[in-house]
Order: sequence, then C-alpha cells, then structure tokens
Amino acid sequence: MKDTKHYITKAKQDELEQELANLKSTKRKKILEDLEYAKSLGDLSENAEYHQAREEQGKLEDRINKVEAILKDSVLVEKHHSTIVEVGSTITIKKEGDKEIKIFTIVGSEEVDASSGKISNTSPLGLVLMGKKKGDTAVFTSPKGPISYTIISVE
Repeated sequence: MKDTKHYITKAKQDELEQELANLKSTKRKKILEDLEYAKSLGDLSENAEYHQAREEQGKLEDRINKVEAILKDSVLVEKHHSTIVEVGSTITIKKEGDKEIKIFTIVGSEEVDASSGKISNTSPLGLVLMGKKKGDTAVFTSPKGPISYTIISVE
C-alpha cells in the first residue's frame, strides 16, 4: 500500500474538530439513549430497534475513528505563492483546442469540491499538474483519449 498523506486547510481542520466533538458528545449520547430504550422493549434477539441502534453505533464509531485518523495524520496546508503546482496552489489552465480557461485549487482528497473549483492532488488531472510550472503542458488520459492542458498561471 502506498503512503498517501492527507492534506487539509486550517478551515477543514477546524470543521473536522467540530464534527468530532459533536460525534463524541451529542451523537454518541443519543445512540446510547436509543440503545437503552431498545433494551427496555424486551427480547434483544428479535428487537429491530436494538439492532438498528447497534448498527448506528458502529457507523458512528467508524466515523469517529476516521476523523481522528485524518486529524492525526494530516498535513496542514496554507495558501501560499509558488511557481510550482503543489497542494494549496491555485492554477489557471486552458484545455488544448478550447478558448475557455479554468481555474482550480489543488486540495487534499478531504476537501474536493469540483463545483467550486477544488480538485484533489490525487485526481487524474491533479496528478499530472503536480510539479508543473507556468507555460508547461500537462497531459492525462481520459476514457475518450489524451487531453492536454496548458498552465497559464500558478498562484
């Protein structure tokens, strides 16, 4: 298995810390209350409420473990100015043959939001852009064939 780091911004770190606090307090308490209520209904072997609460408890604990792991193993990325495309860079690119330019910010996989122009450093486009400079061409293979992008600017 390859070594993949989680890259997150300070805003994402704060969001994950808030989520974790909510999961550990409010959500965990609610599930424990649901379990107590389900136990009071009697026979646990045929108690749908109990089995549902246990399933929710498992999902909650999985999410808590995942968020804790992300926070523990993540690298904090700050907005910076560089001439090389890296996590945190905002780039302007132009697809070969198109007149339209696109602006993307390279982010870690936890913050991907294509609708707001945030692409992962591990996405096909992100991978070929990493390490490039203004004026370089990045080519990646899509299901329809190779696509070339020229880097207009790196911020």
